Amino acid sequence: MQVSSQGVTVVALLADPDTPTEIAQRMARTLPDRLTDKSGQGRRFDVKVVSEPFTSGTEDPPTLMRRIMDRGRTENWDIVVALTDLPLHSHGRKLAVNLNHEHGLALLSLPSLGGLRLQTRARRAVEEAVLGMAGPQTTGAEGPPPSQPLPEPSVDRLAPFHPGRTGEKETDGLRYVVSGPRGYLRVLAGMVRANRPWRLVPGLSKALAAALATGAVATVNSTVWNLAASLSTPRLVIATVGSIAIMIGWLIIDADLWHRSADSSPEARQRARLYNASTVATVGIGVLVCYVGLMVINWVWALFILNDQVFASMTRTPLHAEEYLTLAWFVASVATVGGALGSGLESDEAIRAAAYSKREQERRRRLQDDHDD
Repeated sequence: MQVSSQGVTVVALLADPDTPTEIAQRMARTLPDRLTDKSGQGRRFDVKVVSEPFTSGTEDPPTLMRRIMDRGRTENWDIVVALTDLPLHSHGRKLAVNLNHEHGLALLSLPSLGGLRLQTRARRAVEEAVLGMAGPQTTGAEGPPPSQPLPEPSVDRLAPFHPGRTGEKETDGLRYVVSGPRGYLRVLAGMVRANRPWRLVPGLSKALAAALATGAVATVNSTVWNLAASLSTPRLVIATVGSIAIMIGWLIIDADLWHRSADSSPEARQRARLYNASTVATVGIGVLVCYVGLMVINWVWALFILNDQVFASMTRTPLHAEEYLTLAWFVASVATVGGALGSGLESDEAIRAAAYSKREQERRRRLQDDHDD
């Protein structure tokens, strides 16, 4: 790492567009003061946020590190910390942080931090990386070499990240990876959060319109009344699970969201499983939110439109709170199937835009282009 003049260390947060940029911008408001307080060396920090798609066209960590290094040399930054919402892999492991003390570079994969308290975890990881690289560089008997791991407190805070050396020369440094079932679930949760599954609801306008229309008609249908009144709770649960599964499967198949890897290596298959698991979880959460919303809307619609005498004469069951709830529950399942059919009117691009982050959309477009070639 180059030495700053006048005791000011210039730190650049190089962030992919969308979520990484938002996190970097919020982080930059307090990061200079926090770094100054924690450094304890009378050093000041100047933090800049640069938003650009530095991961465009590649997911290879050494290539990304070279890009980061070239970008830092162009701007004469002291330390460059790059943030991306793409999951990165290294030798079959899920990469969390890639550090290079000599050049003052750090690459942080946000999904490895999990789906909860992402802002806090990202800030902590950036602080530890910057402080570890901004420390005095000594050699020989005076201290550890530049490529030595972060101080012990930093390693503890980065748990369950485990250091491992790379085989690259120019960007050789340290990598922290997540491993084991807990690490897998952590990365998966981070990928789902990056996709923002709640955006699936407004993103599928035509499917929602079909579902709402189906629910409105079904609520005033006497046959549906009799079916709802005769169904037991286990059958209602089966109807719920079945309708949600149909909607998830239809969206994934119709919009071609399933990831297929042309590479048959174990690492490629592992990566494909992770991507597909995140797709199912993302779409599943979005569909579940839609289902709950439909159930509430159908319940309100039933309260407004149903007549207790007419309902009782058709079903021979008094219209009480339990009947309202049961009817709204069953109609939500019927409406969800109607929404699955309506989703066929959506373009594939619209569904992908609703289901994936910008970086993931770009990655899938690149894979599709390569497949077409």
